[in-house]
Amino acid sequence: MTDVARNPETPQAPKEFDDGASAGAVGTDAQVPETEDRARLDAVWVELATALHAELGPTRFRTWFSAATLTALDDEQVTVALPNDFTRDWIEDHFQTLLGRKVKEVLGAARKLQLVVDAEACSLAGLPPGAIVAAEESPAEERGGETPRTAPEPSGPERHTSGLLWNSDVVLNPRCTFDTFVIGPCNRFGAALATGAADQPGTTYNPLFLHGSVGVGKTHLLQALCYRILERNPDSRILYLSCETFVNHFISALEHGDLDSFRNKYRSVDVLVVDDIHLLANKERTQEEFFHTFNQLHNSQKQIVLSSDSPPKDIPTLQDRLVSRFKWGVVAEIEPPCFETRMAIVRRKSRERGEPFPDEVSQLIAEHVVDNVRELEGAVTRLLAFAAMTSRPVSATLAREALGELLISRAGPLSLETIVSEVCERFAVKLSDLQGKRRTASVVWPRQVAMFLFRCLTPKSLEEIGAYFGGRDHSTVLHAIDKVKKRVASDEDARAEIVSLLERLAGGQDPEKFLG
Repeated sequence: MTDVARNPETPQAPKEFDDGASAGAVGTDAQVPETEDRARLDAVWVELATALHAELGPTRFRTWFSAATLTALDDEQVTVALPNDFTRDWIEDHFQTLLGRKVKEVLGAARKLQLVVDAEACSLAGLPPGAIVAAEESPAEERGGETPRTAPEPSGPERHTSGLLWNSDVVLNPRCTFDTFVIGPCNRFGAALATGAADQPGTTYNPLFLHGSVGVGKTHLLQALCYRILERNPDSRILYLSCETFVNHFISALEHGDLDSFRNKYRSVDVLVVDDIHLLANKERTQEEFFHTFNQLHNSQKQIVLSSDSPPKDIPTLQDRLVSRFKWGVVAEIEPPCFETRMAIVRRKSRERGEPFPDEVSQLIAEHVVDNVRELEGAVTRLLAFAAMTSRPVSATLAREALGELLISRAGPLSLETIVSEVCERFAVKLSDLQGKRRTASVVWPRQVAMFLFRCLTPKSLEEIGAYFGGRDHSTVLHAIDKVKKRVASDEDARAEIVSLLERLAGGQDPEKFLG
C-alpha cells in the first residue's frame, strides 16, 4: 500500500488496496459526477451501504460509513470517498476485507478498491434520507443481537464523522497515539492518567484535567485518549472541541432560542473533551451552562477530559464550584521536556522522516531547543529541508548553519524556569520544595545547586535569587554558592553533577570557568 500525501485543504490522492484482484495503478482524485452518473452511483451505493449495514449493525455503520459515498465506478475499479484521513485509515485497517467482499456481492464481480479523502464529495452526495430504513428497523436478533440506542442518532448534517460527533471541531490525527508519544519524567504521570482514563472511561480518572504550557504534548495526549477509546469501542460517542467552540455554540443557542438542542448535543455523549478550558475565564453565563453540563455527564459516569495552560485554581474568575469540580478527579501538569526526553523526541522525529540524525546532531538540537515539542519538530523539519536543498548529509556543522537563529537565541541569559527545571529533574525534587522551608539534605543540596547556577548563568542579583527561593536574603545565597564550590572541590560525584548541568545549560561555555 502506498502512503497518501495529506493536504487538509484539497481532496487527496487515494490509498489503494486490493480485494483479491491484482493491484493496479493509483487513479486520480475523485470528483462528484454529473446528474446521470450521480444517480447511478447513488443507486449502487444504497445497495452496497445496505449490505454493509446488515453486516455491521446501525451504530458501527453510522460511525464509519454514513458519510461515505461512491465517486467512480467502472468494470475494473470502485472509488469510495471518505470525509477525512482518520476514517479512511480506520476502514482500511478494520473493514478492508468486508468492503471488498460486499462490492463483489453487489456488483457480481471483484473490483479494485480505491479510498480517497474528499470531504466535499461526501457533503454533496451521501445516502438519501430513509435509504436503509428497513435495515434500521430489523429486529436486534437479526443483527447479531445488537440492541439499538433508545433514541435515534441524527442523520444528515448531524451525523458522526471519524468516530467523533459532528460538532467536534478537530479531526483525529492517526499519528497522535500513545504508541507515538515520547514519555519522559516530565510527562510520565499525565500519560499514565490519560491511558487509564482511555482504558476505563468514566470510572478511573474522571474528570481528567491536564495543564501545561504551549507545545508540551497536551493535545497529543487528548487525541491519543480518543483514539484508544475508539479502538476499544468504535461505537463511543466522543465530542472533542475547543472551549472557544463551546462558547460560540452557547452564544448561538442563546441568540436563536435553541438551548434545548444545545444541551442535548453536549449532554448525550459518552466522552467530552474540551481543549483550552481556561477560556471560560470572565464568561459567567457560559460557566453556568458548563457547570450543569459537567454535573449531568459526571453523574452519568461519562468521561470528561479538560486541558488548560494553568491549573484550575489559577484560571482567573473561574467560579469556585467549577474549580472544585475540575479537581474531583485528578489534575496533572505536563511539564516542558527534559534534556533526555528532548533527545528522544528528536531521534524519533528524524527516524519517522526516514533519516535518523547522528547523536551529536540530536544532542545539539536538544540542548538549544528547550521550550516545547513543536519547536523540536520544527527544528527537525528545517534541518532536513536544508540538507535536501544543499544536497549535503546531516551533520553538526550543517545543523549549526540551518538552525543558526535557534542556537543564537540560547546564547543569552537563560530563563530561571529552564535552570530550575533541569535541577528538579536531576535531583527528583519539586519547585515547591526548593522554594519552601524544608531543610532536609535531599532538598538543601538541590536548592544550593540551583542558586549557584542562577548566579553563574543569569544576571540576577543575590537579592533577586533569594527572593525566588522563598524570600531568602542575600547572605543565604552567598552561603549556598560557597557550599557548592567547596563540595565540588572535594567530592568527585558532586563535581560530575555540576559539570553535567553546566554542559547542558551554559550554551557551549567551558564548565570549568564557573568552578574556579
